[in-house]
Amino acid sequence: MSAQQDVKHHEEPASFAFDAESEAQIEKILKRYPAGKEASAVIPLLYVVQKQMGRATGSAWVPRVAMDVVATRLHMAPIRVYEVATFYFMFNTKPIGRFHLQVCGTTPCWLRGSDEVLRACKDAGALKGYGDTSEDGIFTLSEVECLGGCVNAPVLAVDDDYYEDLDYESTVKLIEALKRGERPTPGSARGRLCSAPEGGPEVLLDIPLKAPADAAGRKGE
Repeated sequence: MSAQQDVKHHEEPASFAFDAESEAQIEKILKRYPAGKEASAVIPLLYVVQKQMGRATGSAWVPRVAMDVVATRLHMAPIRVYEVATFYFMFNTKPIGRFHLQVCGTTPCWLRGSDEVLRACKDAGALKGYGDTSEDGIFTLSEVECLGGCVNAPVLAVDDDYYEDLDYESTVKLIEALKRGERPTPGSARGRLCSAPEGGPEVLLDIPLKAPADAAGRKGE
């Protein structure tokens, strides 16, 4: 079975149950909330579902039957869980590829070249455009609103990892590495430390103080 056929096979399952890893996570999560307030855990539990589906099927998404399981666990009406899952973009309510390429198209990233990041994703990932999954089932491409990494724009999120300061060439290099089964270290493609300047962080004491050009002449007067 090809990867793409495998992705298409991940249709709505007949049932869903949390595995041992998920149950261990849920036990920790529910301790954060007092009795009677379990519904506040709906977002982290939906995230647990999505992670489990990724482990089990290679496609990280939240099927409806899993939302029903979350509703039962948290003593909520199922419709309330559906509302949360469909409101937040971070939850995929249909199967996706092995890697979710999320291009930030908000103004700072657009001004810094997100169109070139998109072009690289389409070329290197064999993708037609936003909403498409590649024929090999490896990539799904989405446009997202601000990822909050504006100072390192343009930004591409691969699943939960941020790759920053990208251009066409560095995006292609990233996607080719993912195809080979490699996972490049997240962060700046230009080697910046967090949002520090290129070449490393600086403070005012690192910058030599230069006197005005005519200061020496005035001192002797």
